[in-house]
Amino acid sequence: MRIVTSVRRMQHLARRWRREGKPSALVPTMGYLHGGHISLVKQARRKIGRKGRVVVSIYVNPTQFGPGEDFARYPRDLARDTKRCRAAGVDVLFVPKDREMYPNSTDEAFSTFVIEERLSRRMEGASRPTHFKGVTTVVAKLFNIVRPDIAVFGAKDFQQAAVIQRMVRDLNFLVKIVLAPIVREADGLALSSRNKYLSPDERRQAIVLRQAIQLAQKKAAASRTLVAASRLRGEVIRFIQRQPAARVDYVEFFDPNSLEPAPQVGRGVRMALAVFVGKTRLIDNAQL
Repeated sequence: MRIVTSVRRMQHLARRWRREGKPSALVPTMGYLHGGHISLVKQARRKIGRKGRVVVSIYVNPTQFGPGEDFARYPRDLARDTKRCRAAGVDVLFVPKDREMYPNSTDEAFSTFVIEERLSRRMEGASRPTHFKGVTTVVAKLFNIVRPDIAVFGAKDFQQAAVIQRMVRDLNFLVKIVLAPIVREADGLALSSRNKYLSPDERRQAIVLRQAIQLAQKKAAASRTLVAASRLRGEVIRFIQRQPAARVDYVEFFDPNSLEPAPQVGRGVRMALAVFVGKTRLIDNAQL
């Protein structure tokens, strides 16, 4: 496995692969890799084949963190991540520095951003107003640097994947977006680098996100008619609030294609929620 820290060097490899007819797949991450990330790597390998090249990028992107968020303390362990990538059969680990991704000369700071204006308005976009501006910008940069044929994203960040897919369509990027299933712990908690923040007691309470989804699925399945989203949202919030460390940010029911709110819940509707457990903000989603 090759470790690349230079944008220019990564672009050189990408051009060489294209000349040689070798397809490539990109798995963008912020590091502190877990089983969910490795599942994305395996998906990338399946899609691209043994003769292709799998690139994992690790970059904790400052522009997608808002004021007071956890950028400074976001977990980082490059030595650990390197071992995991090597064991998973990654071909290139791309680990750029801030000065590579956001050049800042003495004359003028970085000033160009990519903004998606429809799918990014609600849920994560409403709770974290500058978040998707940073996500779309850094992913667009990674696409231009790596020039992958395929990019693999996890379904845990469903809205993020939808926003990236729209960016790819609208701006004519020559990359196919692959959405990989959520990977969960045995008790149902979705794997996340931020799970590291949870105390043992908070970790026990954190499964309420998965339980809330299961509650909504059960209510929707048991009803012979469509369920009012406002009523179901209220039931879910009250259920979550039984956990003393839990505080609801949002619970939403929406159309998975447009991400528009669904006034009534039935077949084909997707649910997403964000919940603070202690000081740790966790997200999850599922089809109902």
